[in-house]
Amino acid sequence: MAPTAPISFQLYSARNAPPEANVLKTLAEAGFTNVETYRPNYEDATAFRKALDEAGLTARSGHFDLTLAEENFDRVVELCRTLGIETVVIPYLVPDARPRDEAGWRELGQRLAELSAECNDEGLRLAWHNHDFEFVALPSGIYPIELILADGVLWEADAAWIVRAGGDPAEWIERFAGRIVTVHVKDIAPEGENLDEDGWADVGTGIVDWDRLWPLSVACGATMMIAEHDNPSDFGRFARVSAAKMRQLSGANAS
Repeated sequence: MAPTAPISFQLYSARNAPPEANVLKTLAEAGFTNVETYRPNYEDATAFRKALDEAGLTARSGHFDLTLAEENFDRVVELCRTLGIETVVIPYLVPDARPRDEAGWRELGQRLAELSAECNDEGLRLAWHNHDFEFVALPSGIYPIELILADGVLWEADAAWIVRAGGDPAEWIERFAGRIVTVHVKDIAPEGENLDEDGWADVGTGIVDWDRLWPLSVACGATMMIAEHDNPSDFGRFARVSAAKMRQLSGANAS
C-alpha cells in the first residue's frame, strides 16, 4: 500500500529561512502536499491554519513537547483540532531530561503508553520520534528505543539518526513493522562534506540508501514520508531537490 502523504515536509527544516520567504508557498510549488508542524506554528494556530489552506497544504502530524502533552493535554488536542493534526509526535528529550538507567527508560515508556491511551480517546495517535541516543545500548544490552515503544506507542522513525548511531535502520524498521506510522526522510553527506550543514544532505544526495529504505518503510506501515534536514543552508534548494527524489521514490514504489 502506498503512503497517504508521501511528499511531506518537517517545518523545522525551514526555521532559518529569511523573514521575507514564503515558506508554505515554496513548499507547495516544490510539490509537497503535507507539512509536519512544530512549536512556533502553534503561537497563532488559527492564522497558521488559514495559511496552510491558502497554500493548499495539510498538516497531518505535529511535534509536541512531552511536558506540554502531559501537563496541558487539552491544549494539544485543541491545536490538533484547529490544524487537522492526526498524529501527535513527541520529538526529543534534552540530555538533562533523559533517563539514566533501564528503569528510567521503562518508566518513560509507561508514561508514553498512558499518553497514547489519552490520544486514542480523542481520535489521535501518539508516536515517538528518535534521534541517536535511543540506539546506544544500555549495560544490559537492551536499547532505550525498545523500552520507549511501549504498548500503544507508535514510532516516527528517523533512519539517518540510526545511521549516525552506528545502527542499521532497515533492521529496526523491520523489527517494529506495524508500529511505524511516519518516517523522516533525511540524508547524510559523505564524510567531510557539507560541514556548514552539520554533515546533513538533501534527500538522495547522501549516503542513506533511500532506494532500499523507502519501500521497506511503506511495507512496514509508514503512512507519511517526511523530508527533514536539521540545518540546510538554503531551505528552498533542500525542498526542491528532496521533493524531486521523493516523487521518484513514491512513483517507483507505488502499488
